[in-house]
Amino acid sequence: MSIKTNRLLSIDAFRAITMLLMIFVNDVSGVSNIPAWIEHVRGDEDGMGFADTVFPTFLFIVGLSIPYAIGYRIKKQQSFLKIETHIVLRSVALIVMGFFHVNLESYSSAAVLPYAVWEIIITLSFFLVWLDYPETMSKTLRYSLTAAGIVLLALMAWLYKGGDAEHPHGMQQSWGGILGIIGWAYLVSATVYLLIRGRFELLLIALLLFLAINLGTHGGWFPFWLWIIGDASSITLILGGAFMSALYSRLLQRGRTNAVWPFFALIGIGAIVLGFLVRPYTGGISKIGSTPAWVLICGGIGILMFELLIFLVDVKGKFHWFRIIKPAGTSTLTCYLMPYLLYSLYSLVGFHYPQWLDSGIGGIFRSFAVAFVLIIIVGFLENKKLRIKI
Repeated sequence: MSIKTNRLLSIDAFRAITMLLMIFVNDVSGVSNIPAWIEHVRGDEDGMGFADTVFPTFLFIVGLSIPYAIGYRIKKQQSFLKIETHIVLRSVALIVMGFFHVNLESYSSAAVLPYAVWEIIITLSFFLVWLDYPETMSKTLRYSLTAAGIVLLALMAWLYKGGDAEHPHGMQQSWGGILGIIGWAYLVSATVYLLIRGRFELLLIALLLFLAINLGTHGGWFPFWLWIIGDASSITLILGGAFMSALYSRLLQRGRTNAVWPFFALIGIGAIVLGFLVRPYTGGISKIGSTPAWVLICGGIGILMFELLIFLVDVKGKFHWFRIIKPAGTSTLTCYLMPYLLYSLYSLVGFHYPQWLDSGIGGIFRSFAVAFVLIIIVGFLENKKLRIKI
């Protein structure tokens, strides 16, 4: 078992599974009469449901890719400025998309454009700006399409109206959105990795430092609130993934393949146990609160899942088991955006599921079907070279 490229199939499989589940939990949130353990736990409760584990797992996977993506650029001896520019541009793309998505939450019915139309236009604009244009396309056409996307986004920002009729407002920042959180956390985590040039020991120190900030913030021992870093929960999860990915490479390069299994199992179980130990002192388990217990437990689950997929995909060669959802691992951002188009179209045509697909087990199966169908559509688009790449 060896790494010959800057891409691991086990990470692609892990990312694909997680994106499938992300689409599922977002869709099933609109289904009634489903088991409570599937859903998110309220912010004022101590606990978490299945849905609360999906986003942190995705953050962990973002980290898994950093030693391969950024490490590959470092090995090619690209300059610090070139690599950091790449990191910043990726982060800005996510932050901008997250900013528009957050403002969907307060979109006013008094706005010029209907909610669904505005949502469709911003989503299509994202594709125009960040589409993975073929190299054979003329630069003039490519730049024209990109510029058209930027102009459309600016126009949508100008036309936007949020709030109610008595208190209207323009676009404004609130919690950042899923993509915004990923963007800021990736910016910090990837920059840290670049600054330390991927050195394993320094990566471990960085991980422990941000975990300490998360523990201290929620335990009351770290009274400062650092801009961008915040409580460091998302950064900790990303750096946790980067560390485990680096550890995997380190063990393989040293010929200690068999050590992967006990090391990963001990670290994963240890993180979960530590999460439960700090739970009473740091605000309990809460995704909404991004508490250390939630970070550690979800991080531990991510480690154990990664270990399982290393065994299935990298060792046993079972990547074909995940082939149907492969596009979710290779065109992940495209998959994430597809539901925005789907639900907008539903709204425009007034489509509603029949009752038996909107409640209970029928609704659960529906949500899985929606996730699979959207991924299959993304696979078709990927074959046609239509996917977002940042």
